[in-house]
Amino acid sequence: MPLSFRSADDYHWCLRKIAVVGPGIVGMPMAALLAHARVRIGSEEPARIVVLQRDSATSGWKVGAINRGESVIGGVEPALDDITRDAVQAGILSASHDYSDAADADIILVSIQTDRKGLGPDYGPLFEGLHGLARALRDKPAGNIPIVVFESTLAPSSMETVIRELFASHGLIEGRDVLLGNSPNRVMPGRLVERVAASDKLVAGLHPLTPRLVRRLYAHIVTRGVLHETNSMTAEVVKTLENAYRDVRIAFAAEIVRYCDERDVSFYAVRDAVNERLSQVDAASDSATAVPSGGILVPTLGVGGHCLPKDGILLWWRRLESAAAGADSLILEARRINDESPAATVALAERSLGALAGREIALLGAAYRFDSEDTRNSPTLALARLLRDAGCGVRIHDPYVPPRDANLAHSGLTDCFTNDLAQALQGAEIAIVCTGHGVYAHGLADIRAAGPALRALVDGANAFRAADVAATGLQYVGIGRGRAAPEPAFLDFVEQSFRAVERGVANEVGALADFLNEHYAADDYNRVSLDEVRRLAGTCPTGCAIAATGSVHAPSHAGFVSRLVARAAAASPPA
Repeated sequence: MPLSFRSADDYHWCLRKIAVVGPGIVGMPMAALLAHARVRIGSEEPARIVVLQRDSATSGWKVGAINRGESVIGGVEPALDDITRDAVQAGILSASHDYSDAADADIILVSIQTDRKGLGPDYGPLFEGLHGLARALRDKPAGNIPIVVFESTLAPSSMETVIRELFASHGLIEGRDVLLGNSPNRVMPGRLVERVAASDKLVAGLHPLTPRLVRRLYAHIVTRGVLHETNSMTAEVVKTLENAYRDVRIAFAAEIVRYCDERDVSFYAVRDAVNERLSQVDAASDSATAVPSGGILVPTLGVGGHCLPKDGILLWWRRLESAAAGADSLILEARRINDESPAATVALAERSLGALAGREIALLGAAYRFDSEDTRNSPTLALARLLRDAGCGVRIHDPYVPPRDANLAHSGLTDCFTNDLAQALQGAEIAIVCTGHGVYAHGLADIRAAGPALRALVDGANAFRAADVAATGLQYVGIGRGRAAPEPAFLDFVEQSFRAVERGVANEVGALADFLNEHYAADDYNRVSLDEVRRLAGTCPTGCAIAATGSVHAPSHAGFVSRLVARAAAASPPA
C-alpha cells in the first residue's frame, strides 16, 4: 500500500546503515561527514556508512584508498583527510565494490556524475549504477522501505519519469517499496567540508514524507545551514537554474570585458561600480581565490567544471525535446558566449604581443578551479588545442592534477603536461596563467625564476596586478585590466543591461515552469511555483537572486548591444 503517514514522527525509522554510491567530490565528503557525526536515529548504535564504487579501471582504486583511511579527493581540501581517517579507524566508514552491501541499507545517497549528450542528459553512468543498486534492493529485508536520495544533478522531470520508471522496472514501486528523493548538492572543490556544513540545502521527494525524513538525517551534518523541504521537480529546477544563471552572469561579464578590452577600459572599475549599484558586492575583483558572488561575475579564460557547461541545457531539456527551438533563450546563448572565451583570450594576447602562432607557450593551471585537481571541461584544455592547432609549442603545468588524468588523455594533451614548473616554463616565451592556484597567485617570483626565457605573462585568472608583473621585467596582459576609467554613460548602460538580463532569466524560467507543470506534474504536491523557485534559488551560497518577471527592452551604447539582452528582449512579453 502507498504510504500515508502525516508526519515524519509517525514513521518509526531505525537507521542502522547508510550507503553512499559514488565517492566523488559530493559522495566522499557526505560519507565522511555522516560517519563523523555518529548518526543515531532509532538506534543506540551509530549508523554505519558504506561507500560503493564500481571496480572500474579509472576509479576502482578508491575502495582500497578509503579502506586505508584516505580521502580520494585531491587538491587542497581542509579537514577532509582527517575526518576520513578517523571514521575508518573507528569502524564507522568502509568502502566496497559490491552493490549487495547496500541491500540492507536504510538510506542510500546516489552521487554518480551526470552529464549531457547533445541537448539532453547523459544518464549512462547513473543508470548503470542504479540498475546495480535496484537489483541489490530486491533482496532488502522484509518490510524495509529504503530511501534513495539523489545528490546528483538531474534534469527537471527526471525523478518523476526516468528515475521512478527505472526502479519500477525492478519491481520497486515508489511509495510502496522505496522512497525516492533528491537533495542536489551545493559543494565546491577546495571547500567541500565547509560547504556541506554551512550551506543551505534543499531536501525533496516525490512523496511528502521523504524530505521530512531526509531532513532528520542531514540535520546531523548541515549544522550551520538551513534545510529547505520541497518537491522533487522544484529541486531539479532550482539546482539546474542556479548553475545556469551563474553561467549567464559569467557570459554577461564576458561580453562586457571583451568590449572593455578592445578599448583599454578597466572592466574591474565597471564591475565594482555596477555591483555597488545592484547592492551585490563581493571581494572577487581583488582576489583570485575569493568566490565571486556579486551580480556581475569575474570573466576568466572560460567556464569549466562539471555543472555550469551542462545545467542550462538540462534545464531546457524537456522543451528542446518537444521541438521548441530555443532560439530566443539567453540561457542557451550564454553557453555559446562562454565557449568563445579561450579564443577571446588568444585575441586579447595577440593585440598586445603579436601573433602567437609558432611561439613557445606555457599554460599554468590545468584544473578549471583554483587549488583543485578537477579538469572536467577545463578551458585550459580548449586553449591548449587552439594553440597547438596554430602551430604553437605548448606545455601545461598544474601542481595538483595527476599525469594520469583522464581529461588530459581524452584531449590528447598528456604528452605536454607536467607537474614540474621549471620543465613547463623551459624555453617558453609567454606564460598564460589559466587557473588562480594559490601557488601561482603568491608565487610570481617562482614563475619568473623558473622561466628565464619568458617575455610576457597573460593573466587569464585575475591572479596578478600589472605593477607586480612589470616589476619582474615581464610584459603584462590581463583580462579586464584596461587602463582607462569607464564613462558614466557606459556604467548606466551596463547596469540597465544587467537588469534586462535578470528579468529575461525570470521570464524564461517562468515559461519553463509552466511547461513542466502542464506535462510532468503528477499532482498538486509536485507542481513548480516560480515564486518558490525564486525563494529557494536565493539561498544559494554563491548568489542566485532571480528577479520578477516583466517586459524587457534592449539598451545600447555606441552601437553595442549585449547578445544576452537581445535574446531577452526578443522573448519578452509585451509591456
